[in-house]
Amino acid sequence: MQYLSITVTSISTYHHHSPPSSVLQFHSDRSISHTPHAVIMDLVNGFLNLAAPPFTFFTMLIFLPPWIFFKFCLGILRTIFPEVVSGKVVLITGASSGIGEHLAYEYASRGACLALSARREDRLREVADRCRHIGSPDVIVIRADVSNAHDCKRMLDQTIHHFNRLDHLVNNAGISQICMLEEADDITNLRPVMDINFWGSVYTTKFAAPHLRNCGGRIIVLSSSASWIPLPRMSLYNASKAAVAQFYETMRVEFGSDVKITIVTPGFIESELTQGKFLSHQGKMVVDYDARDMQVNLSPVEKVDRTARAIVKQVLRGERYVTEPAWMKMSYVWKVLWPEAVEWVNHVVNMSGESGHDTLGKKFMDMTGAQGVLYPMSIQSSEMKSE
Repeated sequence: MQYLSITVTSISTYHHHSPPSSVLQFHSDRSISHTPHAVIMDLVNGFLNLAAPPFTFFTMLIFLPPWIFFKFCLGILRTIFPEVVSGKVVLITGASSGIGEHLAYEYASRGACLALSARREDRLREVADRCRHIGSPDVIVIRADVSNAHDCKRMLDQTIHHFNRLDHLVNNAGISQICMLEEADDITNLRPVMDINFWGSVYTTKFAAPHLRNCGGRIIVLSSSASWIPLPRMSLYNASKAAVAQFYETMRVEFGSDVKITIVTPGFIESELTQGKFLSHQGKMVVDYDARDMQVNLSPVEKVDRTARAIVKQVLRGERYVTEPAWMKMSYVWKVLWPEAVEWVNHVVNMSGESGHDTLGKKFMDMTGAQGVLYPMSIQSSEMKSE
């Protein structure tokens, strides 16, 4: 009886002191990690970790120089024999101002037929009249909001109904916000940034794809150098442009040679954004020169007509990527090779100071009057213009 009592007590003690669930989970994980598949994957990943770096180095060493030479020769041929767009049909979103407007003028000067889309129909009609005067044989105006899928489908339907084809789709429509994420009263008020910049391009591409395939057409999409530069107060804009770039990288694979794609990554360009028009933390479109100067500060702002001319010229040469101004390509090199330096500079220049309107970059602009040199006259504040 004493032996039985000890045994029962031992069993009771064992149940009261059973291993915790974390210990059981640990043993379970260890048993899973020793399955045949896990062992094989460890071997495969270990081999690739060792083999991938030297394989990449020697492959680049062997194949990259002849590929660069081939691209150089191809670039010369495309410069001599660019695509002719006379009589071709080009649909441009966000064509009422900025880069979209001036892209329309560049295509018009080359004899392309145009379908111009934006939300401001009266402004679109002014752009259309000038395009006809410049040389476009046929221009139609379509009022549409690209953040609305039904509007995008209607826009494509009207274009195809009128022209019966589509050769170039230019996804240019976009807006930006200038505010810290934590400053947003209601984060959903900033949803239009992604809806217009990203989904607007997705919708139009979806509905345009079969028509572009039929003509062996091209998509020109306006991303931004902000897709790789972490500009503060523009987090959603940066993210939307990065999403756009990656979306079209993937679409390039899916389309193959049927539809060509040019991804444009401009820096700060003379536009409504650099004129101070943006989405505030309350989700309202406002014009604020001080906020613009705080955000753009030391960055040179390129003239929009020069930018549009360079974009179309490179598009017609069949370029896959276009960055304007060209020196902005070096910012990508910095981002890849030394990202900590890029983050530090952005923080010091754009985030230092007691408030957002007291940053180091803005102080420098105010003290030196550099705005008069770095900004085109059209985007300078009224005070600056009068001096």
